[in-house]
Amino acid sequence: MCPKRSVFGLTADKNVVLAETNVLFYLNDAVTQLLEHKEEYTQFGVARYFAEYFTSVKNGNHVLFREFSYIKATTHNRESFIHIFWKCFRQIGKNGDLLAMAEYSSLLQLLCPDFPTEMVQNAARIVLIEDATDCLMSFSDFIYSFQIQFYFEEFVESVSVIYQDLLSGKSPNTVIVPTSTSVEQLSSAANEEPDAQGGVDSSIFCECIEGLCERFKHKFPSSVAIKEILESSQRVSFYGFLMALAKHEGVNQDIGALPNKPDLLIDPEMDQELERLIAQVAISPTSNNNSSSSAAGQKETSKKASPRKSLHQRKRIEMESDGSTEETDSSEN
Repeated sequence: MCPKRSVFGLTADKNVVLAETNVLFYLNDAVTQLLEHKEEYTQFGVARYFAEYFTSVKNGNHVLFREFSYIKATTHNRESFIHIFWKCFRQIGKNGDLLAMAEYSSLLQLLCPDFPTEMVQNAARIVLIEDATDCLMSFSDFIYSFQIQFYFEEFVESVSVIYQDLLSGKSPNTVIVPTSTSVEQLSSAANEEPDAQGGVDSSIFCECIEGLCERFKHKFPSSVAIKEILESSQRVSFYGFLMALAKHEGVNQDIGALPNKPDLLIDPEMDQELERLIAQVAISPTSNNNSSSSAAGQKETSKKASPRKSLHQRKRIEMESDGSTEETDSSEN
């Protein structure tokens, strides 16, 4: 019997391929969007709509201005959102600007209006290693930490539980399922970790994480990277571990959303596109006409005094004219 071949040319079970590529998820979302905006999309044709939808999914533009539940629904969506954030705000890093946590949160909410502030706070804590969210951060430090927090959200939450159990002396050898309180535990971890105890034993921490990864259903960093980080020191703190993941080039390459740090601020295609747009604006006859007309309008406006000033000038003119009349009359007499 011949093995089944998927629509992608891979020899695999059809259901497995559909699950791994999230085709059904995107198909369901495409139909939902079509029904919600039926009048807008049907005028271009349904076939064209589906073609453009899946083209945008392939290119990674589909997450722009979508709700948070959508952009975190698949690993492809998360990767695409991280890449778009880098593309849109790379210039901040290029200019060397330092921003606070609240400012990065505002930038993320420009792309995703309901992006939760809590996730940005947790990403900031990776950079700052403490609960000082009002401190300024560079773009490169923030985006790599944000990538770990956002892309591996469920993994980070579960590792936080393991770390807290090890600190408190509990046995973490239980099935760990992230819950709605995991974010609160993660936030409290920063406040409860003054590094007075020097973190936890790295080898035990590594064994616990390996056990977690064996049964984990979500994305997690490669075991090679985890071992490499934890074998480099005898003890490790929670945020020290996350920062090491954020700086690990192998982890970054596995995600595939960002270039390595030396190339983070380099994007020749984007720079050329910006230069082209700027050049178009500079030589645009419309812009020249608008600028000349606006300049003429400003000149005309400058000629016309404001009502307050014209009232003052009128009084002054009247007084001067009265005086000049009296002088003329007296001279005639």
